[in-house]
Amino acid sequence: MDSFIYALVLVPALKDLLPRSGIPNTPANIGFYGGLLFALFLVGWGLAFLWGPVGDRFGRVRTLTLTIVCYSLFTFLGALATSVWQLGTFRLLAGFGIGGEWTLGGVLIAEAWPEARRKTGAGWMHTGYYFGIFLAAIANATIGAWLGWRAMFVLGGAPALLVGYIRSGVREPARWKGQARAASDAVSDAIRDTGASFGGPLRALFSPALRRRTLMNSIYLLISMTGLWAGSVYVPSSVTQIAARAGHNPVSAAHLASWATMLLSACTIVGCLIMPPLAERIGRRATLGLYFALMFVSIVFGFGYAFYLQRGALAWFLLSLAFLGVGGANFAVYTLWLPEQYPASCRASAFAFVTSAGRFFAAAVTLLVGGAVAHFKTLGMPVAWTSVAFLLGLLLLPFGEETRGKALPE
Repeated sequence: MDSFIYALVLVPALKDLLPRSGIPNTPANIGFYGGLLFALFLVGWGLAFLWGPVGDRFGRVRTLTLTIVCYSLFTFLGALATSVWQLGTFRLLAGFGIGGEWTLGGVLIAEAWPEARRKTGAGWMHTGYYFGIFLAAIANATIGAWLGWRAMFVLGGAPALLVGYIRSGVREPARWKGQARAASDAVSDAIRDTGASFGGPLRALFSPALRRRTLMNSIYLLISMTGLWAGSVYVPSSVTQIAARAGHNPVSAAHLASWATMLLSACTIVGCLIMPPLAERIGRRATLGLYFALMFVSIVFGFGYAFYLQRGALAWFLLSLAFLGVGGANFAVYTLWLPEQYPASCRASAFAFVTSAGRFFAAAVTLLVGGAVAHFKTLGMPVAWTSVAFLLGLLLLPFGEETRGKALPE
């Protein structure tokens, strides 16, 4: 919910803050600075790799609570921003917390659930992200439409209320508590050689035993992030523009954008729920490849074709969103797949690094997309070109580590 609030209030927030920052309120500037703030959010998420060693050293639950406090606080502070630069700073720091929450949440589920249900748990856990988007869309259609964009950021402080429950009711997984036990396999030897320093788990990711999978996983995540943030994050703005061309007034267009976001989220939830049985039947790599293919086709069709139709554009664009939503569940594959590739000694560091490192590059891509939107004065084609990343992903998937049928490493 907190990560998607900005996408929903991008236009009204920048219309308010750009003049306060001495910047003309033009469609080109909204496109450019909108992309810039998305990029800053991704840079903050990229820095979230620092949460990994904290989780490996001090525990999953303790670190998880800190990440929730971090992103709740700085999302709330967005309501107090008086310039576009202040909002950008708050979004960067919120991204830092949100990236850490996914890391610790994914590792905690993998280690705490029984092996027989762990795979299903990964799919169920990841639906929470998209239920959050669904809630953000409902909030924007009600609270945002009534009280304005600042009220949406105030709402974003609500997750901090969960911290007390998590600290009192969630226990550290036994797998983490027992990670100090010596192991005899080569991977554990490589990790032990790095020493017990704070940075040891991070260095272990590039040991001979783990180096290739760390590199390939980072590339896969970069591809997923390029498509998600350059594609689905621009959905509300795209629907708003299409609706305006079709003659809808601003209030009606805003409601349509919220409904489109809810459609996207509902279809992604479906994709998350079908992921575990798919991954067990055809393997982790093939499942990710299926989602990559859906992302490619839906982005090309939706932004490259349907967006520009003179008649029926909205209906065809919404149809493409349904498939884009299912394909967006590719992130749930990582929640299942990544913990299976690393032992407990460096699992949180691996999850944090792999899911964060590529965001610096994704931030650059997002900034380029925003610049292209401003330069070409169109949103569709610059976003459509990001689909090429998924073709690259399909070519690289055979080099990933297949873990189907293997138990979670100790």
